[in-house]
Amino acid sequence: MKRLYPAICSLRCVREQPLSYIGKNDCMMYRKTLEILTKCEGEVVNITTGVEKILHESGVLNGLIHIFVTGSTVAVTTIEYEDGVLEDFRRALSILAPDSVPYAHNTRWGDGNGRSHVKAACIGPSLTVPVANGALMCGTWQQVVLIELDVNAGRKRTVVVTVDGMM
Repeated sequence: MKRLYPAICSLRCVREQPLSYIGKNDCMMYRKTLEILTKCEGEVVNITTGVEKILHESGVLNGLIHIFVTGSTVAVTTIEYEDGVLEDFRRALSILAPDSVPYAHNTRWGDGNGRSHVKAACIGPSLTVPVANGALMCGTWQQVVLIELDVNAGRKRTVVVTVDGMM
């Protein structure tokens, strides 16, 4: 099968070696993790600074940065990190998957976090942001956030940040 886009090949970059068919030694992939300690369900943690730090460490000037959180009761997205928006966001999530309805997951496993899984699946575990001139291409009020959705408070969350691009 012929590759339609040979210049975009993350599998080769995963080895942290330059792509030989580009003809330059300036394509790379850099990966690092952030460890986040959360306290409670509904907590929204601004991780923009940590993501930007990893971007700068990578030396990538133009490309993509991918943020992925491990776990099925946590999510990442972008939002304006402002008290009013955060309150609205939490309210919207409580309407999407309310506390008061029965969840089959709770019946089967007894851990009470069925709504946590539903909310996390709707938001998603990952986010990709373009990078230009060594900076995230986010809007003025747009921050990268981790959302703790598990009803079982006090979790250690691992965020995998992968930067792929040209130096």
